[in-house]
Amino acid sequence: MDSIVSFIQILSIVAIPLLVLFIVSYGAIKKVKIYEVFIEGAKEGFNVGVRIIPYLVAMLVAIGVFRTGGAMDILTTILSPVTNLIGMPAEALPMAIMRPLSGSGALGVMSEIIKAHGADSLIGRMVSVMMGSGETTFYVLAVYFGSVSITRTRHAVPAGIIADIASILMSVWVVNLLFK
Repeated sequence: MDSIVSFIQILSIVAIPLLVLFIVSYGAIKKVKIYEVFIEGAKEGFNVGVRIIPYLVAMLVAIGVFRTGGAMDILTTILSPVTNLIGMPAEALPMAIMRPLSGSGALGVMSEIIKAHGADSLIGRMVSVMMGSGETTFYVLAVYFGSVSITRTRHAVPAGIIADIASILMSVWVVNLLFK
């Protein structure tokens, strides 16, 4: 197990620099003007950012109401028997619920959990892996689909939900396998 953990730690250190190096190298091989294309993409990104602000505000307000209204606590209480069956501590459930909704909300939940239990605890590691392996599915659907007026999401919602469930289950399994 120690060799697997060491490999994962080394991989996590070199993954992003290797990805950046690969993208720049591939662009150079294809004779793409990398800097100009980057600037053009940044300009487009700024325009998209301005268009999605109303959807972003609506999503953040809805999440705030969900958390402060007590719905998160009620849902955690209802689902805790199920989480115990799969090896997820009930304290990690708010992260599993919040991650598909909002990245900043999930970051806040993770911060609270790590502050309460510690970064090297099983729960701290589990919520950290959930944060890194999950996606903000409903945020993406609300903001990005809304900004380009897509009303029929077709398979995007079921595929996103299945991916979120898979990432949560794999996070629980991997952390229990490596650190329990």
